[in-house]
Amino acid sequence: MGGLRTAAILHWFVGLGFGIPTALGIRNLAAGRGLLYFMGFPAYGKGPFERIGIQTTVPLLSAFLLVCLLTCVAGWLLWTGAKAGAILSLVLLPLGAMFWWGFALPIPPILAVVWTVLIMLNWQQLR
Repeated sequence: MGGLRTAAILHWFVGLGFGIPTALGIRNLAAGRGLLYFMGFPAYGKGPFERIGIQTTVPLLSAFLLVCLLTCVAGWLLWTGAKAGAILSLVLLPLGAMFWWGFALPIPPILAVVWTVLIMLNWQQLR
């Protein structure tokens, strides 16, 4: 279960680590204050999405927040050893990847590769 628990922790790290700033970004945009700057960087703006004409909006950030929340759910299910967590994690990969690319987030793809390998290596332990 160690590999699955490590995968779960990585899910929570990404889900919470990017979900909390996303919620703050939604609050900023909804209040008309524009993009939130987090640690000196525009939170979820000025990346590839904007370069191709997709502006950062409350609905776009809300969709990303949903992906972050579901990533946390996948982590919880993986922690308990549920196969549903592994399936949810794999289903979320393309959705997360779209946002990670569009918002120019370099850390989640690396962690997603690690957690996917851990899930695959420990698939037999899932119930």
